Amino acid sequence: MFADGRIIAVKKSKIIDEGQLSEFINEIVILSQINHRNVVQLLGCCLETEVPLLVYEFIPNGTLSHYIHEQNEDFPLTWKIRLRIASEIAGALSYLHGAASFPIYHRDIKSTNILLDEKYTGKVADFGTSRSIVIGQTHLTTVVHGTFGYLDPEYFQSSQFTEKSDVYSFGVVLVELLTGLQPVFAVTGSQEKEHRSLATCFIISMEEGRLFDILDARSQPRMRAQIQHLMNFGDHLLRHDYDVL
Repeated sequence: MFADGRIIAVKKSKIIDEGQLSEFINEIVILSQINHRNVVQLLGCCLETEVPLLVYEFIPNGTLSHYIHEQNEDFPLTWKIRLRIASEIAGALSYLHGAASFPIYHRDIKSTNILLDEKYTGKVADFGTSRSIVIGQTHLTTVVHGTFGYLDPEYFQSSQFTEKSDVYSFGVVLVELLTGLQPVFAVTGSQEKEHRSLATCFIISMEEGRLFDILDARSQPRMRAQIQHLMNFGDHLLRHDYDVL
């Protein structure tokens, strides 16, 4: 806690590791360029300790993933709030790609990297592997990095990360919000344990006209038209069939 009473969160490396130190320094450099209400704010850092420390604003309500998948009875994630959070994260991503001092690729958009504040406002977190690029640069050629289930297949095949790779990952988060399913989930009923990609299953369901078969059972009938519009939008994001955010 600061002297003025503000509660803070401190991120500390668990081990002394050169790669971890590099990520911490990268996060400082990236977040120093960002000022957006839907991005977690870095308040300070200490690199003189044995392991580096990063100081952030405290975000009290944990991850978006928890509220999607843990069936939280104390605070059910209503459709109105889901749609608002999706809009907030889309706005943050648009800012990172086009309105920050330099374009920034997050490179690990997922529901566990979206935190919810006291008003359940969505905030993008964890910029350890993010990269800023020069204006006009169209991609990064890197060793493939990210989280299985959220990785853009085009990036996985080419090792070229573009802003569309971030948008694909956001599309998976949007589909999570719509279906309540994990990005990779186990299929029941088969003799051997089988795991499937939510993105692939969603695209197939859309092609077969079964979009409401995979919709979260907690959906509200009066919002079906709006939800169907978002499902179509999510389908476009996963297919790269859109104008970039």
